[in-house]
Amino acid sequence: MKRITLILAFAPLMASAGARAQFGSGIVYDPTQSAHAIQQIEQGQNIFTNSVKLADNAIATYNLAHQMAMAPQSLYQPFLSPSTYWMMLNQTANTYGNSRQWTNSVNTGTGASYSYQQASIPRTGQISGYGNLSTSAQQQIAAQGATADLNDSVTTSNMQTLGTIRANSQQRQADINNLISASQSIDPAQHTELATLQRINQALILLIQQQQEANQIGQAYTLQQIVAQKQQQDTLKAGFQDTSNFTGTYQTHVAPAYNGGAQALTY
Repeated sequence: MKRITLILAFAPLMASAGARAQFGSGIVYDPTQSAHAIQQIEQGQNIFTNSVKLADNAIATYNLAHQMAMAPQSLYQPFLSPSTYWMMLNQTANTYGNSRQWTNSVNTGTGASYSYQQASIPRTGQISGYGNLSTSAQQQIAAQGATADLNDSVTTSNMQTLGTIRANSQQRQADINNLISASQSIDPAQHTELATLQRINQALILLIQQQQEANQIGQAYTLQQIVAQKQQQDTLKAGFQDTSNFTGTYQTHVAPAYNGGAQALTY
């Protein structure tokens, strides 16, 4: 009877120990599942970080739009200039009555040739006796005359170009002011997508026109430099021609004179 009691007493303990042994032996560590779980956690963290960044960007964009809508004058004021596109050239004096036309021409682009001639030494026609000169002398005089004619032509053309640009500056400044006013306007019609695109297109056109004017100024300066270079080349070539002709002139005129003098001294 006591034996049966002891067996019955030990039975629950053995069952409990067996259960613990079975539970412990059922746990298996899987590296693949653990790595996958860590990867999912990292992906979740990245999604959360990106969401925060998107929210910050949206808030910053809204704040900027709100600031531009509420206080546009304070945002655009640092970029405004009270000066015109090109200042008009002032007429300081007209002592001999021949400079006012030149000033008007460079301000408007009209009458450039006449105003330039009024303020410059008039052009001289062919010098007397030009046809009786030697070929070398004719070439030198013709080259210098061409330099004067070309310089007058380039200068008057540049005056007309710059005067036209300066004359159009008032309208260009008006266009810029209209763009500024439309950009600062609180009218809802000025804040539509179509109105914004039209202002962008007009601003691009103004930029292209400004670049074209800069190209014209650069071309005018280049032509002026070409004429100046031609004048230097004329002087250099004339020196070479004089040097080349010196030998023939010496043998023809100078040497016989010296020979005659030497013979006269021998008597």
